[in-house]
Amino acid sequence: MTDTDRERDRNKETAFYMFTQQTLPACKPVLTPAWVITIFLFTGCIFIPVGLVTLRASRSVVEIVDRYDAECVPEPFRIDKISYIQDDSIPKNCSRFLKVHKYMKAPIYIYYQLDNYYQNHRRYVKSKSDQQLLHGQKYHDTSSCQPVEFNNDHTIVPCGLIAWSLFNDTFKFIRERAELKVNRKNIAWKSDRDHKFGKKVYPYNFQNGTLIGGGKLNPRIPLSDQEDLIVWMRISALPSFRKLYGRIEEDLDVDDVVMVHLMNNYNTYSFSGKKKLVLSTSSWLGGKNDFLGLAFVFVGSSSLILALVFMLLHLRYRR
Repeated sequence: MTDTDRERDRNKETAFYMFTQQTLPACKPVLTPAWVITIFLFTGCIFIPVGLVTLRASRSVVEIVDRYDAECVPEPFRIDKISYIQDDSIPKNCSRFLKVHKYMKAPIYIYYQLDNYYQNHRRYVKSKSDQQLLHGQKYHDTSSCQPVEFNNDHTIVPCGLIAWSLFNDTFKFIRERAELKVNRKNIAWKSDRDHKFGKKVYPYNFQNGTLIGGGKLNPRIPLSDQEDLIVWMRISALPSFRKLYGRIEEDLDVDDVVMVHLMNNYNTYSFSGKKKLVLSTSSWLGGKNDFLGLAFVFVGSSSLILALVFMLLHLRYRR
């Protein structure tokens, strides 16, 4: 070994030792009281205005939330709601009235909200086949879809518990005897429509068994155009969630009364779930959510308080 090689190895050992001992040359700012106070003041002056603007955007969103699962059960069946929802001979139609308390500018987004519904359950999440959704019956390995994989020895497309439990309540909106048109196009993510659901894949043998889970699909429409299914297949991480149903392209004025004719088909009574209908406008920040604004205001206020405390301590105990 030459002297050059020994010198190189020695340098490597020295660098490794300095790294493990955290003695490498680095920027080590000296946090003097003036610097600390300035940083906290700057943080507070930035975060509080941003938080207030964010809160104002969130509070400008107008929402109407109506829980209908309990009220839409006929009086004789409210003791045994499960029997009511499972009996196909009982009509499931229901009417609700929504009063508009603040002006709602179009587009008005229609959501259905489910509570106490654990879409994030491990077995539920795994019960689908991404390859089958994209390639259809050409893809044969659908073991991940159990227990909803086959029916009468024929493959189910789309298979799995997620698709099988598709939400199937429907809504119709009327204002002053005129029906409000609901735009149900482009409610799903474009990336999902283009890359996750096949344009030549059609439902096959779906909901043909004795046990029906949820909604049915039109066998003549490819999966890439069945946006209800695409929205539903994007599962939620939390037990309370909203999914987009459509958009109303007309403004709603103050004191307007919207009559909702709905079909209460979806069974949430078996697991004590709740169903809600939500009408909501949007802002540049999206939907109504105060958390981000409150978080900014909290961090900014905390920074200003800490800056004031450090300033008083610095003035009193300069050393």
